[in-house]
Amino acid sequence: MKKLLVLTLSAGLATAGAQTVNTIPATPVSTGLSGVELGLTGGYAGGLSGELFVHAPNVAGPFGVKAGISLTRPSDSINDNSAVDPSGVLFPSTLTFGEAKQQGLATESGSRTVVSLDGTYGLGEVTPGVGTTVYAGGRYGMFRSTADFGNSGSRSYSSSAFGIGAGVMVSYALTGNLSLVGDLGIDQFFGSSITVSSSNGNVDTFNSSDAGYNDVNSQFVRPGTVFKARVGIKTSF
Repeated sequence: MKKLLVLTLSAGLATAGAQTVNTIPATPVSTGLSGVELGLTGGYAGGLSGELFVHAPNVAGPFGVKAGISLTRPSDSINDNSAVDPSGVLFPSTLTFGEAKQQGLATESGSRTVVSLDGTYGLGEVTPGVGTTVYAGGRYGMFRSTADFGNSGSRSYSSSAFGIGAGVMVSYALTGNLSLVGDLGIDQFFGSSITVSSSNGNVDTFNSSDAGYNDVNSQFVRPGTVFKARVGIKTSF
């Protein structure tokens, strides 16, 4: 009986040991670097700026595609050194926009909307949890500025332009599929025609070869080279 009990216990321990050895390892926790990413960043790009983007990082190996749309409130919309009314009809021809603002005769506002499409290349993790991606691609910008002269009316300038840009995004994994992301880059926009709309209903479009283009171009502050720095969050799914 004792021998039978010993044999039974030995067999049970051996079975338990075999089950322990053959336990399937737990599935590794995903870093969130391989899925489609949705991000929102804010910071500076010629003014207070925010961007919403979608990024597919691994379309072909480390190569991916990123699409985004940004909105910027420019720090300067109308050139302070430009003449308010070169013709001298409504204001003295020597009055600058900066002087008009100081005298309470004028205010300014503006917006810049930029749609971007970039190719990306993932450089991997520089340190555990910190990934780096470089990008470059095309830009399409829509720019608008308004000079408001109160009872004397207002004048709005609008223009659309193509451009190119490049930069680097650095991400830091926070928890699960959520990461902190920083974006540093530079965009370059090219010249284009300008449309001027007055509150009296007049609408004129000026090309670079037209008479009066230089006066209008000197008043309307449009982006040429833009340095941008934004920080935000992104999630993977």
